Amino acid sequence: MKTLTIASLCLASAASAAAVATGVAASGAAPVTAAAPHHVTHHAAPAAVDPGAFATSKPNPYFPLKPGTVVRYRGVDEGHRLTERLTITHDTKMIQGVKTRVVHDVLRRADGSVAERTWDWYAADQDGNVWYFGENTATYDEHGNVDSREGSWRAGRDGARAGIIMPAHPRPTDAYRQEFLRGHAEDQAWVVQNDATVRVAGHRYTSVVRSFEWSRLEKGVVSVKYYAQGVGIVTEQDLAGGSEKFEAVSVTHP
Repeated sequence: MKTLTIASLCLASAASAAAVATGVAASGAAPVTAAAPHHVTHHAAPAAVDPGAFATSKPNPYFPLKPGTVVRYRGVDEGHRLTERLTITHDTKMIQGVKTRVVHDVLRRADGSVAERTWDWYAADQDGNVWYFGENTATYDEHGNVDSREGSWRAGRDGARAGIIMPAHPRPTDAYRQEFLRGHAEDQAWVVQNDATVRVAGHRYTSVVRSFEWSRLEKGVVSVKYYAQGVGIVTEQDLAGGSEKFEAVSVTHP
């Protein structure tokens, strides 16, 4: 099995990635329902969340939600160096009758100033599908003033629906909507591999899930993300329409 380095992450050309995203986006990929069969396809229809499906929570190794876990990233976007700290907090939030886990994500510029701060809400159902229930996000200017809260949404409000951020058993051709608030939050994903091996910041990860991800709100932008067991995202980068690139540099487990 070929080991991929950060320099060789672009396994598909920007042109082919854009074609892939265009085709799947046109299909209108929608979230699976709670307690649905674990094989997720873009044919799944959206449905109201059943709180009973979350009475017991089965951990998903590709998107762990263990409180106290901290993942640090470094990256670049449009030539600007950035650092990111993602913390699985001990806090929870009830949304649509489901106790979600609060994840705090802080993006900083090279000078240490906060560029973006987000509180995300996730929950794993009884089958191990990890659902995304929304986010409270804000971007800031260099002086610390809120620049925008665009992208914030919460399932059950204003027509917003919870989506799937990671299926219980991710397999190639799985396609799903990760979030949905029309005109504000429309991220989608398509799993293309679940046996990748990558090296990131000196660490070798195996059985990695690779997915193409995009939003209808950002035409022409396609990203590739790699999810490793016990960590979540270990590296990601834009393949088309953008220049963002991040990699995990440390993982702290409680």
